[in-house]
Parts: sequence; structure tokens; C-alpha cells
Amino acid sequence: MTLKLENVHAYYGKSHVLHGVGLTVGEGEIVSLLGRNGSGRSTTVKAIMGLVDATGSIQFKGQELVGQKAFEIAHRGVGYVPENRDIFPKLTVHQNLLLGKKGGQKQGRWDFDDMYQLFPRLKERQHTEAGVLSGGEQQMLTLCRTLMGDPDLIMIDEPTEGLAPKIVELVAEYLRELKRRGISVLLVEQKLTIALEVSERCLVMGHGRIVFEGTPTALKADSYVRKEWLEV
Repeated sequence: MTLKLENVHAYYGKSHVLHGVGLTVGEGEIVSLLGRNGSGRSTTVKAIMGLVDATGSIQFKGQELVGQKAFEIAHRGVGYVPENRDIFPKLTVHQNLLLGKKGGQKQGRWDFDDMYQLFPRLKERQHTEAGVLSGGEQQMLTLCRTLMGDPDLIMIDEPTEGLAPKIVELVAEYLRELKRRGISVLLVEQKLTIALEVSERCLVMGHGRIVFEGTPTALKADSYVRKEWLEV
């Protein structure tokens, strides 16, 4: 098992946000974490990444992550793509990708050619400052920069938020390529379409807890869960 959470509680100050979350992500598996805004999805991935206070057990490839710092977790092979597209605006596309590589890292599974093949638009813009890219291009860059660190698990928070349908399909293809290369993915999404298309399992969160776990087919068939926890 690549990732295993057991009885995870997380807090923002005195605010108790996660209430005993448990989940797993297998090797090379794509798992979608679904739910309305405020359900605890982003807090869950931040807890895994060591960005919020958490208790319980978070194991990555058998090693405990609770209590470790974010950079230590990243060096263990966990990649994180935040919702806010954290690019370096004054650096070029190519420089942003270069910063994604770990210090002293040997050749990993991904190189610049892979990134430019996945998203040809980035190759066209490789010498352009990242700050002038469109929202979709910045999302592509953030996704690729994380891959340059050669993670075994990548957690992606709302990758299709605010993107045009054509770019959403590019992101879906990116996710399928991760699966082909054996990388585990925990995908936080609001768009059911892409989650059901690329995932092997779907988890639904509500009020800081997992309220559903099953296949995309099972979620499609469960009108109660969709109405109670997903539909606006």
C-alpha cells in the first residue's frame, strides 16, 4: 500500500476539521476525493503533506509521516499540487521546471522532454516568464513541476478549477499518463465527470469524515450519496 491513513484528526488552531479520516491509495492507483467546499478534502491532503496539525497515523510506503515537516515528506516521494497554482512568476517556464527537481537528484522517470510532450504549449512558452501565462498554462506548469521531483505519490487539489473544457481534457490525459507510469494519485475534485472517468475508487467526504467509498460505477448508482453530499 502506497498511502494509508488511520483515524486522522486535523486542526486549524482550535477548530477541529478532520474527524477520524481513514483511506488508502494503492500503488499506481488513482483515487478521487470528492465533496462540497468545506467538507475537509483540501485539509486531508494538507495533513498528509504536513501543512496542518494532525494526529492519528499517516503512513507512506510503511513510514509514518505525522510529525514530519513538509520538505521531509516531499523528499520521501510525495508530490503536492496545490489549488492556488504556486508558480514562480518572474522565472521562465523552463526555470520553474528545473526548480522541481530534487537537489542532487539522478535522472528520474521524467525529464523536460516528457513535460513538453505532455503539454506542447509549455515547450512553446519555455522561455516566457511564468507570471504572464494563462490560468490553464500555469496549471500545466504546476503539474509538470511537481512531476520533475519524481514522486511515487502525487496529490492534486482541484486541477481543473476554472479551466476551459479543452484544458480539462489535457489534465485528464496527464492523469492517465501518471497511471501508465505506475504513479499513485490522490485527486481532489469537484467535477464528477473527470473523477469518474480516471479513478479506480472514489471517496466522498462530508463534515470532515469519509461518508462513501466505492467504484465510480457504485457512486453513479448511489443517488442518495450524490444528492446528500455532492450536488449543490
